[in-house]
Amino acid sequence: MKQTIEALQAQMAQRNIDAYLVPTSDFHDSEYVGDHFKARSFLSGFTGSAGTLVVTRTGADQWADGRYYIQAERQLRGSGITLQRLGEPDVPTVEELLESVLPEGGVLGFDGRVVSARMGEALQKRLAQKNVTLHWQEDLVDSVWPDRPPLPAEPAFLLDVKYCGASRTEKLTVLRAAMEKEGADVHLLTTLDDIAWLFNLRGNDIPCNPVVLAYAAVTETQAILFLNEKTVAGAVRSALEADGVEIAPYDAFYAYAAALPENAKVLADCGRISFAAIQTLPAGATVIDRKNPTTLAKAIKNETELASLRECHIKDGVAFVRFMRWLKENVGCIPMTERSAAEYLEDRRKEQEGYIEPSFSTISAYGPNAAMMHYSATEESDAVIEAKGMLLMDSGGQYFGGTTDITRTMILGPLPEVQKLHFTAVARGMLNLQSARFLHGCRGVNLDILARAPMWEMGIDYRCGTGHGVGFLLNVHEGPNNIRWKVLPGAEEGSVLEPGMVTTDEPGVYTEGEYGIRTENELVCQKDVSNEYGQFLCFEPITYAPIDLDGILPEAMTAVERSRLNDYHQMVFETLSPYLTEDERQWLRHQTRAI
Repeated sequence: MKQTIEALQAQMAQRNIDAYLVPTSDFHDSEYVGDHFKARSFLSGFTGSAGTLVVTRTGADQWADGRYYIQAERQLRGSGITLQRLGEPDVPTVEELLESVLPEGGVLGFDGRVVSARMGEALQKRLAQKNVTLHWQEDLVDSVWPDRPPLPAEPAFLLDVKYCGASRTEKLTVLRAAMEKEGADVHLLTTLDDIAWLFNLRGNDIPCNPVVLAYAAVTETQAILFLNEKTVAGAVRSALEADGVEIAPYDAFYAYAAALPENAKVLADCGRISFAAIQTLPAGATVIDRKNPTTLAKAIKNETELASLRECHIKDGVAFVRFMRWLKENVGCIPMTERSAAEYLEDRRKEQEGYIEPSFSTISAYGPNAAMMHYSATEESDAVIEAKGMLLMDSGGQYFGGTTDITRTMILGPLPEVQKLHFTAVARGMLNLQSARFLHGCRGVNLDILARAPMWEMGIDYRCGTGHGVGFLLNVHEGPNNIRWKVLPGAEEGSVLEPGMVTTDEPGVYTEGEYGIRTENELVCQKDVSNEYGQFLCFEPITYAPIDLDGILPEAMTAVERSRLNDYHQMVFETLSPYLTEDERQWLRHQTRAI
């Protein structure tokens, strides 16, 4: 067993804890977390962005979803930790395993600040029949991590209304109306993207996610931000206070929650707020468990945001076209690796006005590495790119005008017929979903088959969802909208798709040890016709980059599918060509030629 696990087991034994739960989370239920919160990675060695670790007195189990099966198997090999493939037949859930391994009268430990109230309460209820006690008031990992990175405190900045279209005072007014409708006295908000959106505040406390570590409390007359006061010095603090926002220390949030009136009616999303926060409330407080009103409001982009998004996607498209041309013209002629290719694309983005940073860690994956959906090239794994096979490049940028996320798989040499067939199937699926027309009321689960059908027809699948919501200069993965067919245990099925929502469309094929293919566009949900059947909706693609025709088999596409590809390519050329040099235009014209 890994020494880190053994050290934790020794601490567990001192406290009579029988099992310890370590999720991938921070105090704010963030998907991606800063270095201070990478407790699960520190203990197990598995570095994927999602997964749960359970340590018992004699062993350990690590759950990973389909995006990370290959990576987790490699990273856990020889560690003594059992890999649990989430969602696979006969694989127990975290709750099922805990119920089976905990003894009568046993103790389950976890840091209550990194486990959601809903999960904590579900565990409490499920394990009550075995008289299990929860030890949630202590972060046990802290005692075995001597050089743990400190909490970040990077300078924050304000997002101008010219980009986001609504002031913080306007957003607070809308939020208070939602609170009044729910009968709430106070709303406790702990999710970082919601807080950033509500206060038009951005930061750098999590790499690639421009958020600030903060809590918020909103009442009819108060709006309080709990954060490290160093992050909002000077003009930023003055602007917030001028709009009636009070600044309080980060660590004062729990004391504020404990000091609320005994009869307080507290609006909180128990699926996102921590177990510790709810346990801290006065015994007589009433919790109104609802989704944060900001979550849906944030997902539905206003016209100012949509206009800004289209503009930054044009910039992103120009950068990607320049990268793609460089790659295809120079592969095999100059040295290049996965990391150097990613750096070249990043340099092209840096040339664009308003660019800030990547929106996530770039996935530059050549050959077999692309079969790992969330592969990240390291100094050790950095593959040399040759004039053969395929390079999968999944990347994005944070701009003052929004967030981008694009994947293209580039053909670097002759391909076997089966790989072209798979490449074409992925393009067909992406275009079919992009072209959907559907009635209002549909969720992503209703539409997923449009993207997945070409793969299912061949008896293959991809072990992940098809699409996720995207924030506005915020997290690249944001709900409540998503597109997938399979709802995993504990996951939500996603919201009704509303006009203004931005969702990705990214089917793929992943063959372990051989290759991976993914094609991804961002789509804006738009109103279509309205008639006696209801309001129809459609998608507007706002990702502008060619799909590599060197991988397309026209004979494997229907006439409608070929037309969809040609129409998309014509839009790409017409949108980007005014921003390119004549040489670049000629190259793009060939890459977007009709088939």
